[in-house]
Amino acid sequence: MLDTNKIRKDFPILEREFKGKRLVYLDNAATTQKPRVVIDAISNYYERLNANIHRGVYTLAEEATEAFESTRERVAKFINAKDSAEIVFTKGTTDALNMVAYAWGEEHISEGDEIVISLLEHHSNLVPWQQLCKRKGAILRYIPINEDHTLNISDLENIITEKTRLVSITMMSNAMGTIVPVEKILQAAKRVGATTVVDGAQSVPHMKVDVQKLDCDFLAFSSHKMLGPTGVGVLYGKREVLEKMQPFFYGGDMIKDVSMTDTDWNDIPWKFEAGTDNIADVVAFKYAIDYLDEIGMDNIIDHDRVLLKHARERMSQIKGIMMVGPKDVNCCGGVLSFNLGGVHPHDIGSILNEEGVAIRAGHHCAQPLMEKLGCAGTARMSFYIYNTLEEVDEAVDALQKVKEVMKVN
Repeated sequence: MLDTNKIRKDFPILEREFKGKRLVYLDNAATTQKPRVVIDAISNYYERLNANIHRGVYTLAEEATEAFESTRERVAKFINAKDSAEIVFTKGTTDALNMVAYAWGEEHISEGDEIVISLLEHHSNLVPWQQLCKRKGAILRYIPINEDHTLNISDLENIITEKTRLVSITMMSNAMGTIVPVEKILQAAKRVGATTVVDGAQSVPHMKVDVQKLDCDFLAFSSHKMLGPTGVGVLYGKREVLEKMQPFFYGGDMIKDVSMTDTDWNDIPWKFEAGTDNIADVVAFKYAIDYLDEIGMDNIIDHDRVLLKHARERMSQIKGIMMVGPKDVNCCGGVLSFNLGGVHPHDIGSILNEEGVAIRAGHHCAQPLMEKLGCAGTARMSFYIYNTLEEVDEAVDALQKVKEVMKVN
């Protein structure tokens, strides 16, 4: 276990109480809380550095630019990219995946081509490809799941074929915590020459991700799921892929030269970053990465699994609980989704809220997966570095209140 007593002191929001009860925040798959160092970095930017970047020749603008670009270098190091030019800042994972769908997909996907995703995908890694297929007359194919809620990769050679042009796969399910064997899937994609995209929204905040080792063409993830500010995401792309890819969003700062009839694009990564960036939050994102690095990514996934194992053991003792996701915690990140008898997930979430426990309830932007599971949605606890075994106990104990209120045996 991490030293949560020390860590929790860095997160001001965890001092809040709701209806006289201490906040137990277990919705980390949706967004994480922010340490004081990140909050202070945002304030410091506006108090001491605020200027537009890349354009000014005065000292303030140069300092702001240096702070902004130092985050790009920090991100590149964090995921082991070869070059900081391979890091494109976006609004989030969703924005990054849509960028690939438009900037890469419109040029490279044609009628009859196939795009492969999995049944575990968040809508952000489903809808852009679904709509691209509709526009182009292409076919969207799904890698199914096993009965134990792991991904079924036994038939990859019949799913990823010579017709496959793109494979876009999550590394960790936001709805069930399932960790996907992406290396095997990416290898299958490379055998047929398909371009590869990895949705790292859940994995990058919780475990080591090395893009050179993965050898993926693209990786997308978000700052706000890893202690950083909202409104900042990353699209990693191999240099040779980004250089050939055309931008699809136009304006200032993404150009080298503009005439009345034509435009020359800027170098990567700036040709994909039109307009004024979310400068303050990008600058603060660097401090979130530093914080995670100091803790150690291996320690974070270990901590998640200790909490998950404890939660599964406690909840297995409650009559009427149906847990989804792999039973082997080594196949999972820190996510536990469940249902309780015939109680709607929203009712579970509302009653737990009365006890100061914040969880997520619904389909988790994964409706095709919920349909496969035979339910409209689930209640979901998701853990991070500041969560404790005691908080897990409080949340599980609060489920007894749900049973009492909803009259479930």
